This record gives sequence, C-alpha cells and structure tokens, in this order.
Amino acid sequence: MDGLKNFKADAIIFDKDGTLIDFDFMWGGWAVYLAEQLHQASGRSVATRLYDALGYDEKSKKVLAHGKLASSPMTVLYDLTVEVMQSFGLNRKDAERMVEEYWRIPDPVLLAKPFTNLHDLFGKLQHEKIKVAIATADDRAPTQALIEAFDIEELIATMVCADDGIPVKPSPDMVTTICERIGVSPSRIMVIGDTVSDLKMGRAAGAGLCVGVLSGVSNPHDLTPYADVLIESVHDLHLYMEGLVDQRTRQAKNGFNPDFAY
Repeated sequence: MDGLKNFKADAIIFDKDGTLIDFDFMWGGWAVYLAEQLHQASGRSVATRLYDALGYDEKSKKVLAHGKLASSPMTVLYDLTVEVMQSFGLNRKDAERMVEEYWRIPDPVLLAKPFTNLHDLFGKLQHEKIKVAIATADDRAPTQALIEAFDIEELIATMVCADDGIPVKPSPDMVTTICERIGVSPSRIMVIGDTVSDLKMGRAAGAGLCVGVLSGVSNPHDLTPYADVLIESVHDLHLYMEGLVDQRTRQAKNGFNPDFAY
C-alpha cells in the first residue's frame, strides 16, 4: 500500500474479471457448463480436453493463471472449443455447428460477484477527480450489462473491450487508446489487474504505476516481476482514497492548495 500512497493518479484503468469481479465464480462455472452441454450433445467425454485447452483446473475449481481462459477474448475461446471437438473426430463444419448451438456467454449480472462496493469506490475516485476506465478481455455487450446492473455507468469515463477492434493485452493499445480518449498522459495513470497480461500492457504503455491484485487467477510469484505494487483486492483502494483525503486535509491546514500540485 505504501507504493499507492506515493502516487496520485489522474486516472485508474481497471481490468474487469478477477479484478473488479470474482473470476473463478463466473468463468469456472461457465467452463463446466460448456463441457456438460457438449458432452450431452456429442456423447463424448469432452471435459478433460476442454479444461486443458481453456486452462481450468477441475479439482481446485480454479482458472489457471497462464491459461487461455484467464485473458483471451471470447473469439479465441470459441475457436479453441471447436478445435477440441474436432479432436474427437468431428469435421470442422460439424464441430462449429455443435459449438455454436451450445455456446453461451456467462450471465454478466447473475454471475458477477464484485470484490467491493464498486459504486462507492468509483464515486470516491470521481470525488477526488480521478477518472475511472475499464480495459477488459471480455466483449462489450456483457461488460455494458454489468456496469448498468451495478449502476456505475456514469462513474466510468470510458472502456475498451475485446471486440472493439483494438489490439488486446499485453499490447499497450488498450491503455494508450483510453489515455487519448480521456486526455491523460500514461505517466499519470494507474493500471490495476490480476494477470501478467494486464501488467505487461501497463508497462508497455508507460503507465505511471502498475498494480497487481491477488484476487484473481495469479499469485505473487506471477505478478511480482511486472508489478510496482501488489494488493489483495481492489477493496484496498478504499484505504488509498482515505490516504488521499487525509493528505489533502493536512495540506489545507498548512495553507497549501493541492489542486495546484499536479
């Protein structure tokens, strides 16, 4: 947390799954559902091959940090699933037909478990004139549904999603696109995510601070080489905000106007 206290961001770019909401609860359940549907449709035991391809550990019920499920767009996951079905002897056309019939995106509202009160957190950030943005490997429609469900749409300056036609993580493009839209230099932003791809994206874009959260698919060993700071979850940002308010109060008492400091 000390690293956070020493950096006053003009904007924070959040990853979504694993950072703002519980990744395993949403995407682990989705992988199991997909395997069950394809098993019933094909009569083949697809679970083991599908989990291996996606990067899901059935025993621990965890998404693997370096697997495709952790940070790949839905289009990539779809193609992987088709390839798995082909591995059972189906031709490409039949495999695509079967996957398309049973392909469902996770319910972005029913399965979303936030790690903190997002409306409260984003409201605090807005009050401190810190812009909020989202950069996610998920598609725009479910992301939009989620932010509307949590009543945080007006608190988010902008977002970029996997199907926006922008190069995805770990490319820096999502960050640089957001910075251009909101008029903030990358050196003045904080990037927060739970995967190596999130942090590599931030570093490649020249983000002022890259923060790894341990609430998602990665452990400290994964994130430490790429993170300036590690925190348990975004809930810790409430303490960060309290620190900014305390700092502003102390400066005001000393006759210093912090609005002219940046």
